[in-house]
Amino acid sequence: MDTMIGVIGGSGIYDIDGLQDARWTAVDSPWGTPSDEILTGTLGGVRMAFLPRHGRGHVHSPTTVPYRANIDALKRIGVTDVISVSACGSFREHMAPGDFVVVDQFIDRTFAREKSFFGTGCVAHVSVAHPTCPRLGDACFTAAQDAGITIHKGGTYLAMEGPQFSTLAESKMYRDSWGCDVIGMTNMPEAKLAREAELCYASIAMVTDYDSWHPDHGAVDVSEIIRILMGNAQKGREMVRRLPALLGPDRAPCPHGCDRALDHAILTAPDKRDPALLARLDAVAGRMLNT
Repeated sequence: MDTMIGVIGGSGIYDIDGLQDARWTAVDSPWGTPSDEILTGTLGGVRMAFLPRHGRGHVHSPTTVPYRANIDALKRIGVTDVISVSACGSFREHMAPGDFVVVDQFIDRTFAREKSFFGTGCVAHVSVAHPTCPRLGDACFTAAQDAGITIHKGGTYLAMEGPQFSTLAESKMYRDSWGCDVIGMTNMPEAKLAREAELCYASIAMVTDYDSWHPDHGAVDVSEIIRILMGNAQKGREMVRRLPALLGPDRAPCPHGCDRALDHAILTAPDKRDPALLARLDAVAGRMLNT
């Protein structure tokens, strides 16, 4: 199998530098219209795809991002590995604004989003005990280090609904009682959907602020966030630029089983499955449903 790296760019990241044969292409999905067209091309001999999570011009709020359409569209065009890059707040002093964090755990506090491709007519339960791919996360860690970025390996991401930032009480609870490391609004249900679609998924959180818990920083300052965001965006592009050399064009099966997540997940008997839902699942679950 050939590697195809899909990058979902968060706030401030709206393209990839240096793509050869780059072009924007509209991809139809039975799950709705993706956030934007997808930028495809090659970088270092490896196929690449880029999707701006909020759309060019930042038109989608965290709640209205069409997460299912985005993941389906990436899978549909042949993406094998998804790198999620997103802005976040930090609950840890040593994870400072401008630093990156390789997220490996999530607490999902979102409540207004569709969180699964499956449902009535085709029920499936995938494991998200370990919701990110260690192989892909390690590659991002190495790429960031090579780019001179301060990056931390491992961290728990609190996914909040937004679009408002946390209250002080919430911020303290997430940090002190729940043990979270960073907070953001967009990695859920994205990570869950990537697992259902049998895609390797890595989350890189780019720290812009200390949320509201820090006694020396007070409330979130949006103007300061934007300043940090622009610097982080350039760092993010430098990290992505180094990934093809680390992952290579030829892809072996994932040693952690991300690309086999549906092996024992679908519970609905074949004769009870809804044909209309099965048609929508042709890309994300075709490996299982077609056999």
